This record gives sequence, C-alpha cells and structure tokens, in this order.
Amino acid sequence: MDISKMKWTREPSGYSIAEDRIEITTDPKTDLWQRTYYHFRNDNAPVLQMETDDRFFSFSVKTDFADSHHRFDQCGIVMYLDSDNWLKASVECENEIFQHLGSVVTNHGYSDWATTEIPADVKTMWYRFSRREDDYCIECSSDGKSFSQMRVCHMWEGAGKISFGIYACSPEDSSFKAVFSEFALTDCVWAAHDGQQPD
Repeated sequence: MDISKMKWTREPSGYSIAEDRIEITTDPKTDLWQRTYYHFRNDNAPVLQMETDDRFFSFSVKTDFADSHHRFDQCGIVMYLDSDNWLKASVECENEIFQHLGSVVTNHGYSDWATTEIPADVKTMWYRFSRREDDYCIECSSDGKSFSQMRVCHMWEGAGKISFGIYACSPEDSSFKAVFSEFALTDCVWAAHDGQQPD
C-alpha cells in the first residue's frame, strides 16, 4: 500500500510519516462523536485517508498505543465521509484494569458504539476494514494473522467514492503517540454471503 496517497482531513500538530510507518501525537480535546446519548457533537479528530471508488477491497493496519495513558485516548481505523457519516474502530483507554475495544458507526448525524472490555495491558491491535459496495465489515486481530469480526454495517452515504484510513485522538486533556504500521490494501477478503438468498 502506498501511504503517500493518504491525505489529511484534519492535520494534527505533531506527526511523522515514513515509507511504512506513521506516528501521530494527539492534541488534547480531539474526538469524533455525533449526538447519541451524550447529545454533544465532536468533530475535530485528526484523520489521514485515501480515496477510492473500488467497491470491493480490504484494508488492514497495525496500531501501537503503548503510550496511551488517559481516559478515552484512542487510535485506529476510520472511514470519514463527512461530519455526519463515518465509522471508526479502536481501543479506547479507560483505567488500569480494562480498556474498550469497539467501533462506532455514524449515519446521518447519529453515532452508535459497540464495545467490549479487554485487559489494560493490551498495547497493540490490528484492524481489517472490508467493503462490499455500501456494506462494510470491521475485524480485529491480536497477531495480524487471525482476525475476528467486530461488526457488519451499512453506510447510507457509502455507495460511491469513499475515503478511509487512520485516526487518533484524545477527547480529554491528554496527548499520546499513536504508531501505525503494516499497512495493506488487498482484494476483498470478506466473502460474499453463502446462506439465504437476497429478496
């Protein structure tokens, strides 16, 4: 994958980009969330993405968040179309006992959050993002080889050209260094459904 094709939607104060590694130093009070439950709207996290009109593909990346230390520090994958339509997946710092592995899907200005608790000593995670037209699959892996499904979702505005990539943020008064590596862009590995036929 040629990461030189990735462009900033929002540029952080501190970052470095090498041929096969990207580091982002988060700015305090940066986040992505829309309305649901909390009622606030946060739309200022740094996002680095590339565009595609390919309707079938998979994107994977390793994230290293060993430097995260404050509640809600997070980094992961993202598909950011606009303020009201995007998805993300990450590990979010919580406390010294556990953290949240989860994903957020935002359609037409309302976010949801699907999450599970994992041990606080986990400091790396791989993600795989796959597209089949306007439906999407997010997976995670602890070793970059064996992936587990986190969720399948539909994006109402995700049928045409999209942008996808990485993000990192610190919603509270914090900052940490997020490291991304092992980028890969391949044919879609999310197989077509082989059960009940479409209506």
